[in-house]
Amino acid sequence: MSDQTIPQAPTPDIAPDEPSARKGVTRRMLLGTTGATGLVLGAAGATAGYAAAPAEATPLSSIGAGQARFHVKHQPGITEGLQARGHLVAFDLAAGAARKEAAALLRRWSETARRLMAGEAAPNDDTDVARDAGPSSLTITFGFGNSFFARTGLEKQRPVALDPLPDFSSDHLDKARSNGDLWVQIGANDALVAFHALRAIQKDTGSAAKVRWQMNGFNRTPGATAHPMTARNLMGQMDGTRNPKPSESDFDERIFVPAGSTKDPAWMANGSYAVVRRIRMLLDDWEKLSLHAQEQVIGRRKANGAPLSGGSETTAMDLEKTDAKGDLVVPLNAHARITRPDQNGGAAMLRRPFSFHDGIDADGTPDAGLLFVCWQADPLRGFVTVQRKLDRGDALSRYIRHESSGLFAVPGGAAEGDYVGQALLEG
Repeated sequence: MSDQTIPQAPTPDIAPDEPSARKGVTRRMLLGTTGATGLVLGAAGATAGYAAAPAEATPLSSIGAGQARFHVKHQPGITEGLQARGHLVAFDLAAGAARKEAAALLRRWSETARRLMAGEAAPNDDTDVARDAGPSSLTITFGFGNSFFARTGLEKQRPVALDPLPDFSSDHLDKARSNGDLWVQIGANDALVAFHALRAIQKDTGSAAKVRWQMNGFNRTPGATAHPMTARNLMGQMDGTRNPKPSESDFDERIFVPAGSTKDPAWMANGSYAVVRRIRMLLDDWEKLSLHAQEQVIGRRKANGAPLSGGSETTAMDLEKTDAKGDLVVPLNAHARITRPDQNGGAAMLRRPFSFHDGIDADGTPDAGLLFVCWQADPLRGFVTVQRKLDRGDALSRYIRHESSGLFAVPGGAAEGDYVGQALLEG
């Protein structure tokens, strides 16, 4: 968990209306903002969702109206703000399935993603789970794992950056819940909308692939706080204070593969590499610590995220400041000190995680923590650099356990009429 700030969600970008596969008006045709209130009003008697809505229907809220575009330069689900609900799922191609079947699958998935993100019904056998909802800022993102390329005869197109991650001393990895040929990230601000997308993607898979592993996560719902603020994790800490921001001049070069890259294949232009880690938090041990001890582990105030050296959350951390005894105010092994880009040769990642809670073990221990997802143009320079340093002495390592891991190449967004990964699979 690095010390970087999650970008706040932008104002919803409502895409132009497109014909629905069903008769009537799509959910998007209902949406209209009311200025400063941000509420969305539906015309009385108009068609809502997939069927006519009664005149007394409750209008869609601003949360339901949020919409991300599918046909964009970079795939959706990378730079958007944190969503309230998420699903991560990896697939392995079925025996006998190869490049042709993979191309057909990505075409199906892309069309389903385009429609669902627009607030429309799934193209085949829609389950009606999201019938009454707006798009709810749904994003669906697709990536390829290392093993995908051998399975499809595309070894020469496999990026060097997809070489397996090194072993770390803190790893306790379950291989059955790690890696995979294909990876899908789903996020939305409504749990039913997110599940609807997960189910549609699974059904689209057909006989071409099978689920390898699947994980569910959540974040605070947008609007739950008086003003936008950095998210908190299940340890109660503000998590992501120094995330790279799209407004920074070097953001793209750190997060996305540039067109014409000499290190990456052409099909990865405008794409990124996602590292996915299931990090279990040992909450029983963590919660026994005093507030002071917790803040010493992190290097920041729990209440407001300010560095122990003083100021507010956004104040630069003074790594040399000492107390009256001459001791460093921010301990040498504090998590926030170790993960700083200026302590790691400028290495930075765009973190976009979800918290998880998968029940309580027989001994009463919560199976909870962080579904860590980070994005970078070069995972060796980003995640690996920082994790190696954390591995050598992070105070937080006593209270977390890395239980699964994956690395995926996520190509750029699909152009109108194309599907994600088309340049790889048909190039």
